Amino acid sequence: MSPSREMKQKSEKINSSKLVTYVLLGLIGLLGLVCLYYGSYSTPGLRRSDDDSFDGSDPVLGGFARNNDFDDLFEDQELNPEVPKSIPICDMKYSELIPCLDRSLIYQLKLKPNLTLMEHYERHCPPPERRYNCLVPPPKGYKVSALQIPIRWPASRDEVWKANIPHTHLAEEKSDQHWMVVNGEKINFPGGGTHFHYGADKYIVSLSKMLKFPGDKLHNGGNIRNVLDVGCGVASFGAYLLSHDIIAMSLAPNDVHENQIQFALERGIPSTLGVLGTKRLPYPSRSFELAHCSRCRIDWLQRDGILLLELDRLLRPGGYFVYSSPEAYAHDPENRRIWNAMYDLLRRMCWRVVSKKDQTVIWAKPLSNSCYLKREPGSRPPLCGSDDDPDVTWNVLMKACISPYSAKMHQEKGSGLVPWPMRLTAAPPRLAEIGVSPEEFRRDSNIWLSRVTEYWKQMKSIVQKNSFRNVMDMNSNLGGFACALKDKDVWVMNVAPVRMSARLKIIYDRGLIGTVHDWCEAFSTYPRTYDLLHAWKVFSEIEELGCGIEDLLIEIDRMLRPDGFVIIRDKPSIINYIRKFVTALRWDGWLLEVEPRIDALSSGEERVLIARKKLWDDGVSAI
Repeated sequence: MSPSREMKQKSEKINSSKLVTYVLLGLIGLLGLVCLYYGSYSTPGLRRSDDDSFDGSDPVLGGFARNNDFDDLFEDQELNPEVPKSIPICDMKYSELIPCLDRSLIYQLKLKPNLTLMEHYERHCPPPERRYNCLVPPPKGYKVSALQIPIRWPASRDEVWKANIPHTHLAEEKSDQHWMVVNGEKINFPGGGTHFHYGADKYIVSLSKMLKFPGDKLHNGGNIRNVLDVGCGVASFGAYLLSHDIIAMSLAPNDVHENQIQFALERGIPSTLGVLGTKRLPYPSRSFELAHCSRCRIDWLQRDGILLLELDRLLRPGGYFVYSSPEAYAHDPENRRIWNAMYDLLRRMCWRVVSKKDQTVIWAKPLSNSCYLKREPGSRPPLCGSDDDPDVTWNVLMKACISPYSAKMHQEKGSGLVPWPMRLTAAPPRLAEIGVSPEEFRRDSNIWLSRVTEYWKQMKSIVQKNSFRNVMDMNSNLGGFACALKDKDVWVMNVAPVRMSARLKIIYDRGLIGTVHDWCEAFSTYPRTYDLLHAWKVFSEIEELGCGIEDLLIEIDRMLRPDGFVIIRDKPSIINYIRKFVTALRWDGWLLEVEPRIDALSSGEERVLIARKKLWDDGVSAI
């Protein structure tokens, strides 16, 4: 073989070898890119709003009780830069922030609410780019831990720490009405109100006597359980109803008497921010046996009586409206004119006066449709059309019409509910309206009793006695969670997500209270107003709706009191994702993750995460 041919063959072998090497390296590189792509795709990313303010300070690790995943969490934070190691603290000026009731937002967005219709007190939520991606701080000197002697229920009914709500203007403004009194480091609540200066307890007895209820007991043998107190002040009326086995939804706007609902919730009294403005209150029809207005400064005659018609929608058959205001008793020409107009309107609505004494008048709503059917054709206000659903309330405008009862209700004359406390566990008649059988209802109650029992076993070692008072169930379903807490000295705000709002009527029929809410938005409450929040499948739902899990975590933190607990029950992927934020949220005061037993309500594998929020140091930095 010639030298030139031999060299040519050697050159071809070398080139072939290089080609194979390049192909192998290319395949290895391609395989690596595929693995990297799918690995990053399967890891949940952080969805941020446009105004993202997460910083990158060092994490503070620890607090994972009964868990050995410190290394995994640290490694995840190191390898995934989108997981925040800390979330900044809001400036102290936002310590009482209520995002959807922030009136400064109305001016920033150049909205033009109708002030005469109270639209400026209704919900106006910030768009995503204006959300506060920071944790709302407590006021300086906030008292909550055992060393600071927290005031627990029932003592909290009558006193709170001034440092927790550092506002005394209401005490000065209402000093002659005995709403509240500043007493050193505490604020005391003597039980007075604008109308009942000498105490809500005496006033409640007087109402019982007006209605001639047995034993002067306003609960009337358990037939009056749910009350709506409109314009409630600091909710002393609702506070004193509790000893009568009556629970009130105490309602007031964040108006010139700001902080009144904040005081009520700090005391441990069921209450919420809301206003009779242009939209329906977020409660289903026929929810309350009694509505109460004591000097609530409401123009009931406006817009063809639309606000009285909203009360009519909310009252059960035969329900009462207690009205204690000058229009009911004063004899000057203006008050006489208002009284005569109200009397005429309510007569046309088929309400009747059942008692009138001193400064109070009590009306009753009809038991059936009979009176409506006897009215002259064209009578006003008209009956609502058959296409109107009186139970749909989220962002629905009020209507100036009467919601008649169904044909079945017309025949039975009444709500068909058994007295309290039996109604808590009895299957209510309206179950059929949501397609749930009595057997399903009872099974749901038993499952939640078992679940709550397990929660308490897991938390027993860390929870102090009487440390829970204000509880929220963020996905209330049929009210089984709240029912399981019946032997605890707590009250539960049952929240029905909008897609399940039809079930809220069952909550009220059980003698419980609640509201409709869209968890893609902030809740209408002050910061630090709940001791325990329970979230069952809530995060899964908002993920399906395309809303940010991180936004909801920050909102939960806003509502939760320092040293408070959150119980999150959801699918494992959701729990794994939430755990990445525990340290950044400062929820690592105590933490537990368990795999619960599968039951009939389980839609698949579930995990339970229980976390405790830490009280921050006063010196923590803010943005």
